[in-house]
Amino acid sequence: MKALVTRKIGMTSTINKNGVVEAITLLSVGDNVVTQIKNSERDGYTAIQVGFESKKDINKAQVGHAKAAGVTPRYFREFRISDDVEMPEVGTKMTADTFEVGDMVHATGTSKGKGWAGTIKRHNFHRQRATHGGKGNTRKPGSIGSMYPQHIFKGKKMAGQMGHVKTTVTKLTIALVNTELNVIGVKGAVPGPRKGIVIIKGAK
Repeated sequence: MKALVTRKIGMTSTINKNGVVEAITLLSVGDNVVTQIKNSERDGYTAIQVGFESKKDINKAQVGHAKAAGVTPRYFREFRISDDVEMPEVGTKMTADTFEVGDMVHATGTSKGKGWAGTIKRHNFHRQRATHGGKGNTRKPGSIGSMYPQHIFKGKKMAGQMGHVKTTVTKLTIALVNTELNVIGVKGAVPGPRKGIVIIKGAK
């Protein structure tokens, strides 16, 4: 299974082979090193653990955990894979050439936090009329439930914290792979702000 942990650089545009301008998101691959291999016999599932970026002042437990790979990563991420996939060795470095132009991927990141938002901004509610008895309640949500039972059901669309949640955009296409700069370009937008962590996985 193809997978990488990246940092979002920003968005730009490129011209494809048909002469059409496409918006792409640039992702910096950085240091992706395999730090652990998990198998179904020992751990109950099959996965590879990847260390991302490097940091000097990590704790002793993390130093000992990543000692076999010879790195001191800032972040660890796990990717589940099937048993029939060829396992890489601990210490293997994964670079931008893991993916090729035209590959389809899923991009996962933490979306931009928008703070506390009302129902109009958060759930695309319509506002109420401002005349003929509106009484100035133009942006209030209106009725929030029935008389019985006397509680709000889970999932009710109301005002609250908007954004800053784990989000996945599926079936994006790799439009650019630069092995010299270790940068990948994904067609379209991916979740999160600039410099945010984005995980890309190969789509089936």
